[in-house]
Amino acid sequence: MSVGSIRNVSVVGAGLMGHGIAQEFLVAGYTVHLHDVSVERLAAARENIRKNLLMLAGLGLAPPGAAESFPGLLTTTTDIREAVAEADIVIEAAFEDLELKRDIFRSIDALAPAHAILASNSSSFMPGLMASATRRPGNVLVAHYFNPPYLLPLVEIVRHEKTSDETVNTVCGLLKGLGKTPVVVRKESPGFIGNRLQAALFREALSIVEHGIATPADVDTVIREGFGRRLGAAGVFEIWEIAGWDLILAICENLFPTLEPRTTPAPTLKEMVARGELGVKSGRGFYEWTPESVSALKTRIAATLTQIARARRTG
Repeated sequence: MSVGSIRNVSVVGAGLMGHGIAQEFLVAGYTVHLHDVSVERLAAARENIRKNLLMLAGLGLAPPGAAESFPGLLTTTTDIREAVAEADIVIEAAFEDLELKRDIFRSIDALAPAHAILASNSSSFMPGLMASATRRPGNVLVAHYFNPPYLLPLVEIVRHEKTSDETVNTVCGLLKGLGKTPVVVRKESPGFIGNRLQAALFREALSIVEHGIATPADVDTVIREGFGRRLGAAGVFEIWEIAGWDLILAICENLFPTLEPRTTPAPTLKEMVARGELGVKSGRGFYEWTPESVSALKTRIAATLTQIARARRTG
């Protein structure tokens, strides 16, 4: 299937990621069917899309009037058959539960047209695990968006051994047409690229705190005000090419033996979860959270990502 033959897009799951993914296709003029299990979730998704598009249009990141025009392109439904019956591509964005995802893939495989591509927004599960629940493994892959999908351009395209080159090329071409930056993960691996890197950083950050080297706030400050800014402009290989690999080798020989080697979650993390200290959702984690401080953090993140998105568009 070619990119030009894709007209109808279905998104299964209208939550945090699903409605944002649907929004991207709506802005590009695609007909979108959005599915979830309750009318209430679908109504919330419509309202979130409307608010997002108003905000983005005000910043020059979406066409003027996008919030008014999208309802004509969007159908919401609790009927999975209706959602995927005419789909050229289905993107599953359900909760990160493997059996739930496999059940969804069985259903959409049975109900979607034979030519349809089936993609999962899973952040951790291998595409082969979903593909094995279908009769069209060549048309199955993972398309892992990052949150919020309408401000972060990256999408990890993860193929499994039976994913066809045509499927990969079609999805990459489709995403490029939306202004996204697809990266093909060439081999199935837990966490793909992005989450493996984030997990390695978090493991060392938590070790630094556990060993009394620095507080969580200081670790966050070092990342936010130091190398984190640089990583927004260049990747680790690019940055260290500038430094020179002879210097990097010397640093690694000295530093690597001292880094955290654990292969299981840190006791600190397990203890916090056992106490119900879950972060924002419980009001306490490594920080104390109030509605005001949560709002301030989300506003800061959104403002920074918006600045980067605007610079990317005008650069």
